[in-house]
Amino acid sequence: MTPLSDQLTDMAERVKKAEDVVAAARAKNRVALETQRDQLKSSIDEGKARAEAGATAAQQQVQSWWDETRSSVDNQFAALRAKRDEHRAERDLQRAERRADDAELDAADSVDFAMGVLEQAEYAVIDAVLARADADDLAQQQKQ
Repeated sequence: MTPLSDQLTDMAERVKKAEDVVAAARAKNRVALETQRDQLKSSIDEGKARAEAGATAAQQQVQSWWDETRSSVDNQFAALRAKRDEHRAERDLQRAERRADDAELDAADSVDFAMGVLEQAEYAVIDAVLARADADDLAQQQKQ
């Protein structure tokens, strides 16, 4: 399992890339946007494939959590908070260790989920800018 600090560093890098995409969108650099969109599509597809492979290999509890996360993030976070509060009251070291491991897996999956959502949002921004550019080009052609 990748340490959370490394996952958060990767997420920060993705956010920086998203900022670059927004800057390119503002500059209406079509070639750069189309290239970035193609790269994001590949990345999204790879992410989906990794998520499916990981979900199949994970424990039943992690699989259940992942399915719930995809269907309802808010419900899962509420369950995790309730679980965490319940675990704080426990004094058994082995249980606490297992719960910490589960919480770390949950956090890592949440970071992966957030990165996937970020990629989806970035893709939507690029797609919207390109659609607007196409509409503007058509409007220009009809004026001529």
